[in-house]
Amino acid sequence: MEKKYHIRHASESELDRVGEIARQAWQRIHESYRKIIGKEMHRDICADWETDKEAQVRRHWENHPDWFRVVESVETGQVVGFITFRIDSAKSMGTIGNNAVAPEAQSNGIGTMMYNYVLDVFREHGLKYASVTTGLDEGHASARHAYEKAGFDITRADVTYYKYLNE
Repeated sequence: MEKKYHIRHASESELDRVGEIARQAWQRIHESYRKIIGKEMHRDICADWETDKEAQVRRHWENHPDWFRVVESVETGQVVGFITFRIDSAKSMGTIGNNAVAPEAQSNGIGTMMYNYVLDVFREHGLKYASVTTGLDEGHASARHAYEKAGFDITRADVTYYKYLNE
């Protein structure tokens, strides 16, 4: 079987494409957020979420380029996914951060490939633990499925409460 995708270090020139993938991926999440917290609150607290998400991903590359990978299509050379991570040697913990696969490349095993790759990086660093955080809303359902498929099986649920103050 020939290899269709390759994981490698990201370059600065690819951050616009990575930002595009992030915006596409988080669109579904923000649709879910709008349903949960309402259009008004979402508009007020997440007004510029696309720019904020892209800036967050870019900052990770600027601060830790060694902890940032992209997935490239071998056939086209196009970046079709990305994954960020952190290593905390003191706690022996590796943490998967922002990650996404372009809509046109989904359902090809890229998510599982990215998670297994980063888990191997953690093992190579001699880490004992790995973590990833995701939401419990419907917008994060595919992420939860992908993390479980990669073997994450210990959960700690968190809840964020919101309240309108002028009611």
